[in-house]
Amino acid sequence: MPNFSSDLAPVELHCLDPTAATPAQWKQFHAFRRLRLGQDFPEDPVMPDHEAENVLRQQHPIFDTQRLLALRNGEMVGILTLSHRREGSPGSEDGLDHVDVAGGVLLDQRRQGIGRALLKGLSHFMDQRSKGIATAKVHLPDGHAFMARIGADCKLRHVENRLLFDQVDWDELDRWVEPPVLRSPKLSWEIHAGRVPMATLEPLMEPLTSLLNEQPLGTLDMPPLRYELASYPAWYAEMDRRGGEHFMVMLRDASEVVAVCDASWDQRFPDRVRQDLTAVARPWRGHGLAKAVKARMLKLVRQRHPEVRMVATNNANANAAMLSINRQLGFSVHREQATYQIGRDALREYLAGRG
Repeated sequence: MPNFSSDLAPVELHCLDPTAATPAQWKQFHAFRRLRLGQDFPEDPVMPDHEAENVLRQQHPIFDTQRLLALRNGEMVGILTLSHRREGSPGSEDGLDHVDVAGGVLLDQRRQGIGRALLKGLSHFMDQRSKGIATAKVHLPDGHAFMARIGADCKLRHVENRLLFDQVDWDELDRWVEPPVLRSPKLSWEIHAGRVPMATLEPLMEPLTSLLNEQPLGTLDMPPLRYELASYPAWYAEMDRRGGEHFMVMLRDASEVVAVCDASWDQRFPDRVRQDLTAVARPWRGHGLAKAVKARMLKLVRQRHPEVRMVATNNANANAAMLSINRQLGFSVHREQATYQIGRDALREYLAGRG
């Protein structure tokens, strides 16, 4: 990996190879990781070192990830994670132009040229891999300011909402689960807790993908989102290793998916659940079915894991219907976020303009 110099201090960029990292390299990485996460996400638990190493060593079947470490005077002060569609994976041609970016710089090291050095690493990566668009999510004021400074465009605003279980009106949820439309004999529940059988998942990939792409996505320039069967065996194997469950609640009209809600629980963080997609097919909207599947999901989680105290989910600011349902449930905004994009040429121009 080439070395770059920032305006104020020389910065060396190194790629972290999880399969070959030495104990000393891991020790340095974890010290940085714990410190940065404590600064940027102070309310959230930090994954133990050995678990973080297990995660980093796993090879995703669909996405490839590289991590650029910024070192100054031998100390790790920043990181940039680059994730992109693995070449040759099904549908990879749609994502050839894109790279997802995440990372950050330690609080006391900001505004000292380290972010710029990492951007040079990103530019070098985009040139090497012929990537045209970099996408990044930020939630801190410093992150928003940095995106504005480099000329990245804000393409989507969204929030992470959290709900405390001790604030839920569970009697009200009982009523949500039984809207009048469910009196129709056409509709039936399908509930999966723990794992969804692969034979069940396979025919769900197309309808779930369609529902996923109907959510508001602002002005993002991106390939269509996909549910992909190839990602599930590795995810379930990881759950088997560290403990976890996948929940899926559906309403069906025969084989048609009418409404769906899915969530996951991680034994490493037993007091919380991550809720992902909640969606209703267009012909069935306006009948309270999003409320029904969401309520059924929450009741299922509570039944199986009474230790859960909180559920978190993400919503686009433009998704008024789901935001309304979440407010009625008692969700509140935990953090405001935005997704930015910058093109390779614009990034190169910014870096050239800084000398």
